[in-house]
Amino acid sequence: MRFTTLAKRAAALAVGTALFASLAACSGMDSNNSAAPVNEDCEQTDKVTVVLQWVTQAQFAGYFAAQDQGFYADQCLDVTVQEGGTNVVPQQVLASGNAQFAVSHVTKSMASRQEGADVVNIGQVFQRGAYLQVAWADSGIESLEDLKGTTMGSWGGGNDLTLFSALRASGVEPTTDLNIVQQPFDMAMLLNREADSVQAKTYNEFAQLLETVNPATGELYQPEDFSVLNLQDLGFQSLEDGIYARGEWLGEDGNEDIATRFLAASYEGWIYCRDNADACVDLVVSKGSALGKSHQAWMMNEVNALIWPSPEGIGHLDAAEWDKTIEIAMAGEVLNSAPDADAYRTDLSEAALEILNDKGLDVTGENWKPAKVELNEGGK
Repeated sequence: MRFTTLAKRAAALAVGTALFASLAACSGMDSNNSAAPVNEDCEQTDKVTVVLQWVTQAQFAGYFAAQDQGFYADQCLDVTVQEGGTNVVPQQVLASGNAQFAVSHVTKSMASRQEGADVVNIGQVFQRGAYLQVAWADSGIESLEDLKGTTMGSWGGGNDLTLFSALRASGVEPTTDLNIVQQPFDMAMLLNREADSVQAKTYNEFAQLLETVNPATGELYQPEDFSVLNLQDLGFQSLEDGIYARGEWLGEDGNEDIATRFLAASYEGWIYCRDNADACVDLVVSKGSALGKSHQAWMMNEVNALIWPSPEGIGHLDAAEWDKTIEIAMAGEVLNSAPDADAYRTDLSEAALEILNDKGLDVTGENWKPAKVELNEGGK
């Protein structure tokens, strides 16, 4: 049964869950849970963990802000924000019961669900996608079809699923028509001309190019130095960062209420980062982000552009966009079939929006405008 109407919030019950310190130790994941405010008005505080897709950066600023600003504490939650990494698959950590929530993409999560993982989308934070395939401007690569016969960098690990779907839809078979090489999560392979094109996100790797000095000019590279294939503009819009929980866990007494409160506080964190972008950049940098302040400022601005505006309210999952994401994945042979009707639900997010509306918060961001961000060499 797909839930599409507002569910009554159940009273919170004590459902303390063990944190996965042992898993974090063996996987190299770090926890960002220091100095979280405490709400003394709570009769009880529910402990939960959210595992991120990647390391500390502005892509996840809303969760750090929710912790730092006391929004989780306001909702009687004690939240451990767990970093991801190269060896961490958030939806698998979630499915194994080592976290209550995970941040992941629809395509990757539904591929895991197809393999038996009990992961359910309960809130779709990013309303737009960010996938790019980038080549040099002098490469002659101006379309996906032009990639045929080239050497292409790809991240793998499920991060290539949307790209492969787009390639197949464009008549390019990734397994036979390309020389695919494993791409690190940086742009060195393109800069060194070891690949004809590489993967990038609007908010991260593309900025890494623009933070690099062009040896021919002594100045930073400019966008016109590159040929950029924006998969979204080419018709391959795929829903990315959303919040997931286990279906079985949600069925246990009190957990729908916990999930609703977690969504409300997380959304409030993103609202804060929309309205206080500089403060959220400083927060992420203080948490130990590997890349510098100007890079994080670029990322914060671009991530806000993926979220805002949200005409139906932050976290809204549009059924048509879901179906389009699934159709692209199926056409690209990433999914064998469409997920069942329980793969997502909207009632918890709707209840979370009620909480925020009652607080008088702007949940749509209709008036948000992107800022102009100046990058420094090395993202400093």
